[in-house]
Amino acid sequence: MSVHYKSRYAIGPAETKTLDTAALRANFLIETVFADDAIQLVYTHYDRYIAGGAKPVNKPLQLETIDALRAPYFLERRELGIINVGGAGMVTVDGEGYELGFKEALYVGKGNEKVVFSSNDAAAPAKFYLNSAPAHHAYPTKKVTKAEAEIVELGSLETANHRIINKLLVNSVIETCQLQMGMTELKVGSVWNTMPAHTHDRRMEVYFYFEIPEGQAVSHFMGQPEETRHIWMHNEQAVISPPWSVHAGAGTSSYTFIWGMAGENLDYDDMDKRAITDLK
Repeated sequence: MSVHYKSRYAIGPAETKTLDTAALRANFLIETVFADDAIQLVYTHYDRYIAGGAKPVNKPLQLETIDALRAPYFLERRELGIINVGGAGMVTVDGEGYELGFKEALYVGKGNEKVVFSSNDAAAPAKFYLNSAPAHHAYPTKKVTKAEAEIVELGSLETANHRIINKLLVNSVIETCQLQMGMTELKVGSVWNTMPAHTHDRRMEVYFYFEIPEGQAVSHFMGQPEETRHIWMHNEQAVISPPWSVHAGAGTSSYTFIWGMAGENLDYDDMDKRAITDLK
């Protein structure tokens, strides 16, 4: 079997305050997203969200169901978002192929029984970053390129957070049940993402950091605004953000990250913003 998964239980802010570094990482960090010829998944009990990666090198990989779903196939009651962060590859959905290049996205709706990932070149394998959430309706499978994304430019070099937000799989671009995904690219010289920080009590989120240069890292900040914690992260790692937690980071260089979220609503701007000076 090429699909491997782990479960993470949801914990609250009171328990999180008591965790040391190792326990904080064990609960929230997804340390290995990609492994050769395998699909790696983490099933979190925050909104039943799944995050992980598929890296087909020498063979195609099929997205098989996992025990936690109690379902005959993975997407029986789920939707799936995919963003390729590697070489060119193909996602075949119930017999129909979708070519995905670097930083291109694909939404796969509920009810599709067979999803297969493959790479065009084993020497430059595709790396399909995956997010999945429970779904109540079957929306069409659709590819979205950066040219088709909703683009927002925020921040400035003076505050070290000049960034481009590419809204790829969001309700202003395609129809989804609750899954929303996009990609934020920091300009050279900028290191802060998502500042000022915020929480959104009606949605959880997962960040996936990539394009971090060798020897560099990102310090990801989480926790309640008045009691923050940090997790040091390296290239191609992800971190789970509960609804009660801020989610922001600062790198030792510029980088890119993919955000994915699910919950009560599809309103991207439904945020409880906190002033920088209020963070502790």
